Amino acid sequence: MSTYHQFGRADLPPEQERALKKAVRWEYATIVYTTVTIILVAFVVGNSQAMRTAWIEDMLSLIPQLAFLIALIFVRRRPTLKHPYGMHRAMGVGHLVAGVALLAVGLNLAFEAISGLVAAEHPTIGTVNLFGQTIWLGWLMVLVMTIIVVGPLIYGHAKSKLAPVLHNKILYADADMAKADWQTNAASIVGVLGVGVGLWWLDGVAALFISLGIIWDGFRNAKGAVVDLMDQRARTYDDKHPHPLANDIVEHLRAQSWIADAAVRMRDEGQVFHVEAFIIPRRRRVSLAKIDQASDSIAAMDWKLQDVVVVPCDRLPDEADRGLIAAYDKPD
Repeated sequence: MSTYHQFGRADLPPEQERALKKAVRWEYATIVYTTVTIILVAFVVGNSQAMRTAWIEDMLSLIPQLAFLIALIFVRRRPTLKHPYGMHRAMGVGHLVAGVALLAVGLNLAFEAISGLVAAEHPTIGTVNLFGQTIWLGWLMVLVMTIIVVGPLIYGHAKSKLAPVLHNKILYADADMAKADWQTNAASIVGVLGVGVGLWWLDGVAALFISLGIIWDGFRNAKGAVVDLMDQRARTYDDKHPHPLANDIVEHLRAQSWIADAAVRMRDEGQVFHVEAFIIPRRRRVSLAKIDQASDSIAAMDWKLQDVVVVPCDRLPDEADRGLIAAYDKPD
């Protein structure tokens, strides 16, 4: 068995190893930055519902980073008799936990925002004494929310470049949430200024807008994690398309002179794929050497193809991917 073909192996190629180290550094930097942000917003949150919702959203944004770092501890463990496939699915579990937490808190925040609007609660934003000057607290809120939006734009962009290299859906979700964080900040600013000019309801509307964003992030991530854990066909890191590697494997197998036809079942284990390749040999007898060679050649195609099984058969399974059309155009 070649070095490529190790069931459940936890090592990574040099490019992915470098990307993973960068991702870990960015996650730790994000946790530090977000913690500072939470403390700053706590000083100016006042009675604004929009600010309070944005503050809670900042706390929730820590969940994907923590889920990624904790899951990484398990992913790096070698396969055992108890866990023969390794523990790659820890990434999927972390993805699910993050999604469910976001969804649950988002729904609660949305309920509070709607309740406040229905009850016509008029928020008040007072003044504060700063360096001997009395100023409206709302200006400090706007200043803080304007400043803290810079960080997510930077680390969100950095993580979005690393996510496809690692095929890591938690990292992609984290990056996507960070890049959209400016919407939360903008909504909270609108809510605060609305209170300042007497439009009390803008604060509640802004809070509802922020909570709906949290709900959407939670629903999307929870749904993606659940279907992956239920062994749907492997998809790209952003869940937009079936992964093209399935098509590549089928074409690779059909190019072998001793194989008449082929199909594949490929599922996402978290960061890597488990592959069952079904082949119809041209002859009734096939040597073990050819089976091993086919399995190793598939595993060598991409670092994500770690668990590969080649199964000779008389008939291809109906549910297997036959790669007859372009991978990105295949119906789900």
